[in-house]
Amino acid sequence: MNGLFLKPRGTRRFWRKFTMKQNQLFNRTRTRLAVWYAGVMGLILSVSGLGVYEAIAHAHRVAIDRELESVAGTLHDTIELKLQQPGRLEPIVEELVPNLCLVSASCMTEQLSSSRHILSAVNQGNYYVRFFDTSGRLIAIAGVHPAGLPQIFNQERWQNLKDDKGNVYHQISLSLHTRNNRDWGYFQVGRSLQDFEDYLNNVKWILKLGLPTTLVLVGVSSWWLAGLAMQPIYQSYKQIQQFTADAAHELRTPLAATQATIESARSIPQLDEKEVLDILETIGRQNRRLIQLVADLLLLSRLEQQTLPRQHQLCCLNDIINDLVEEFTALALSKSVTLTAAVGVNHPLNITGDEEQLYRLFSNLIINAIQYIPAQGRVTVILERNDNQALIHIQDTGIGIAPSEQTQIFDRFYRVNSDRSRGTGGSGLGLAIARAIVQAHQGSIQVQSELGTGSTFTVRLILH
Repeated sequence: MNGLFLKPRGTRRFWRKFTMKQNQLFNRTRTRLAVWYAGVMGLILSVSGLGVYEAIAHAHRVAIDRELESVAGTLHDTIELKLQQPGRLEPIVEELVPNLCLVSASCMTEQLSSSRHILSAVNQGNYYVRFFDTSGRLIAIAGVHPAGLPQIFNQERWQNLKDDKGNVYHQISLSLHTRNNRDWGYFQVGRSLQDFEDYLNNVKWILKLGLPTTLVLVGVSSWWLAGLAMQPIYQSYKQIQQFTADAAHELRTPLAATQATIESARSIPQLDEKEVLDILETIGRQNRRLIQLVADLLLLSRLEQQTLPRQHQLCCLNDIINDLVEEFTALALSKSVTLTAAVGVNHPLNITGDEEQLYRLFSNLIINAIQYIPAQGRVTVILERNDNQALIHIQDTGIGIAPSEQTQIFDRFYRVNSDRSRGTGGSGLGLAIARAIVQAHQGSIQVQSELGTGSTFTVRLILH
């Protein structure tokens, strides 16, 4: 017999190992989820950071272009009104442009003039202006004097140039005309991009330092979120584990009893007819218990998975309650319990549902009340209406249920009094099946109980 059933110590060891492996599996899965989530978020944040950087850089480039166009346009319109001969800068131009220096005068190293000039932007130190004649020869330069810029005119409108120190300048080229609309030559307005580069470098450092910090926060958050996401799955696995253990325990009891009966019969050399009949009766009783337990498990599983086809029909609750009270009166009398019905309506209360399941629902509740109250107790089944709902109360005068256990009595295999339940042959599935049937009919069930006073189970069903 030991080969067929695990010993209690072996069973505990098995479930302990199973639980450890299950926890390891969930931790690995949680880690994978967190890593994948952090990786995806890191990729998204990296791409987003690159996009933000490019957007900022583009916005500043556009702003610099507009700024240069504005400065060059103002300077162009102002200077053209003063020019009279091609290739010649009139003295009045020196009043308009700061630090103007003719190439032939060798004044390229002079500092900016401290006098006030009309073009204040050029006077800020970031700008330079260069003048070329019609042949492209450099005539003069104003503003800053970056060394190493090309001395030959390039007709491209926009250019990026570097001086001898590697500083980058951005410039625009425009043509100039005299007052009588003759070609005078060209001029270029440029500005240093050092401040722009410094700003972008600061943005880069912010992104480089912010991204790892953000990834750490994302990693911690993803671990926490993965735990939250897996919590229902983990609870479901724990319920399955508990259900498997409970089912195995319940199935083991009648199987062990059957096996013990068979082993006992084998040990007797000769059996008379009465002994054979007793043995067969014991085996048959345990077999019926197994059949009922398996049937209850299948019914409960199908109800919870909603795979059991419902026979939709109009069911009269008045008839169901009266029939069940009449049917279980004999059982109640055998337990010295009074069973009565109190139908508080004068017209039928009908619902759409499965009549067989409804009979099973209320029979489970009535049998549960009869079996678990002391002798001379009373069980009352009350049917009443509340708006569009039918209320069915099963009241008993039993010992009651502790508040800490009221939330568990609808769980599979849960027993308030384990020893007493086993003595009556209960499997702990009756209330679980009752709740599943109620939920399949879009209803609700609840219990109110006080120790020493009794319990009331209330079922609410929607009327047809």
